Amino acid sequence: MASHRRPKQPSRTRVTVLTTAAAAAVALSSQAANAAPSEKPSKDEVKAKVDKLYEQAEQATEKYNGAKEKQEKLQKEISTIQDNVARGQEEVNELRDGLGLMASAQYRSGGIDPSLQLFLSADPDDYLDKASTLDQLSAQQVDALKKIQEKQRELAQERAEASDKLKDLAATRSELGKKKEEVQGKLAEAQKLLNSLTAAEKAALAAEQERASRASERTALSSGAPATGRASSAYGAAQSKLGSPYVYGASGPSSFDCSGLTSWAFAQAGISIPRTSQAQANIGTRIYSQSDLRVGDLVFFYGDLHHVGFYAGNGQVLHAPRTGTVVRYESINNMPYQFGVRV
Repeated sequence: MASHRRPKQPSRTRVTVLTTAAAAAVALSSQAANAAPSEKPSKDEVKAKVDKLYEQAEQATEKYNGAKEKQEKLQKEISTIQDNVARGQEEVNELRDGLGLMASAQYRSGGIDPSLQLFLSADPDDYLDKASTLDQLSAQQVDALKKIQEKQRELAQERAEASDKLKDLAATRSELGKKKEEVQGKLAEAQKLLNSLTAAEKAALAAEQERASRASERTALSSGAPATGRASSAYGAAQSKLGSPYVYGASGPSSFDCSGLTSWAFAQAGISIPRTSQAQANIGTRIYSQSDLRVGDLVFFYGDLHHVGFYAGNGQVLHAPRTGTVVRYESINNMPYQFGVRV
């Protein structure tokens, strides 16, 4: 007869654990179902965040421009020094060759002048100990030796200067790379926010920008006192670039950042001004009252002066605003005005 055994019952402890786990799972599911979904930021909130990121990107852009300008300056200086060193070494070689020819001629005539022995000696210090040697140096030979010594000292100084500048250049290139990454990071973050908007929200933002641009242009076209002289030429050059896209680090002729536009425009008028907005703030007479501004004056914004444009009259500024925009007119009151500069 077959034996039937009763199945082993789970222990009371195990049942308790399983029951507790199941209850917890049900509770979590219920909470998740009843929790209010995270609210998507509104179009205006996204715009505010994006504008802030663009401002931070522009701050980094001006630092990037400064590092880039310094890099270009150092490269030119190093190139000049290296050319000078090469020419100086050629002069030293020619002077040495001249002394070598003297030695050869004297050897053929029966002996080498003691002064040339001094120069060619493996141990010139020992030779100099012989006081009689100095009496045997001709004025021409003394002059030749002095020229070689002076030129060698110059070359040593220039080589040391080039070495220091090369170290500075390496540090500047490192800074340039960091600032570029910072700018790109801010722009990528802003683009991610913009991508979160619906097609309708993106269209609404674009329409707002277009209306603001048209309104500013109409106001600027009826501007007050025109610029004069080279400021007029620079301002006219900037006007010719209305609609050109903003690109960080760009200085024309087809795209610009803020200081790239102003430096390019003045270059068209025959005036070389610094590349960055902070440096441009120090090149002319400062004008603190907006009522004293003239068309063509440079105008600076934000406490760290990271933005610059041209005063366009009637409370308007002509500038390259930020990524995603073009060179356009805009109200001077849209940004924290610091002062103007008349170049």
